[in-house]
Amino acid sequence: MVEEHIAVLLDLPQTPPSVEDSEALCRRLALSHYENFTVVSHLIPRRMRQPLYNLYAFCRTVDDIGDEAPGDRNALLDRFEEELAAVYEGVPCHPVLVALKDTVERFGMPRGLFKRLITANRLDQEKKRYQTFAELLHYCDYSATPVGRLFLILFGYHDDELFALSDKTCIALQLTNFWQDVKRDYDNGRIYLPLDEMEEYGVSEDDLARGRATGQFKDLMRYQVKRTRDYFRNGLPLIDRVRGSLRVDIALFSRGGLAILDEIEQLHYDTLKERPTLSKSKKVRLFLSTLLSRRWRKWI
Repeated sequence: MVEEHIAVLLDLPQTPPSVEDSEALCRRLALSHYENFTVVSHLIPRRMRQPLYNLYAFCRTVDDIGDEAPGDRNALLDRFEEELAAVYEGVPCHPVLVALKDTVERFGMPRGLFKRLITANRLDQEKKRYQTFAELLHYCDYSATPVGRLFLILFGYHDDELFALSDKTCIALQLTNFWQDVKRDYDNGRIYLPLDEMEEYGVSEDDLARGRATGQFKDLMRYQVKRTRDYFRNGLPLIDRVRGSLRVDIALFSRGGLAILDEIEQLHYDTLKERPTLSKSKKVRLFLSTLLSRRWRKWI
């Protein structure tokens, strides 16, 4: 079954839906999808929640087009980019972009960051393997870092130093998702583990195909987890550079990712047999401990 936000792209209406209906769809998307961390916590001021729902719905829709849409995904991404252009130059008809238009205009959000997210999903249609970690970082510059920058812009932050810290956190979150989903991604035809590092550690594509978590595979995953923790560590100072409840929300993003890395370690780095996830009770504990703690450096 094709979800509503994808189905409407297959047959765009001639006239745009109402802003109210469009915002309701964005809320449903934001509140119904599983994530490692809370998309919009209750600490976020009420006036900021709908803009965040709209931003999340854009990101979710682009990813779902690239991963799940039937038919020609590149053509659908082209169509969605045309709708993005209408946000800035005309009148969009896709409900997610109808809702996003007001957010873009209120907060002065640059088109280029949204376009990079679309480009990332075009890359997913063309590139199924990454030879080096540098290639993977290049992909993250399209798939991950724009999200953090857009998030900061929503809250009035435009400082390049803050963007650089956000980039570290977003790269860490993207890498965490890769290591969490090694088997799922392989089943979808993709390998995000750098091929030169697989070769260095003696891990073959056949190991992934057979779900064979050899000692070499576990050593490779141990290395990836350690490197990803370093990215989280380098991004944590962002928490002290923002104000109010936003500090807790940014901390929750990092802690959610770090907790998944902990789960990978608990599985002895075998993410081929079982996908590491966070239980509802663990999420609650993370939220409460983050709310009460100001000593973020102890999290690494």
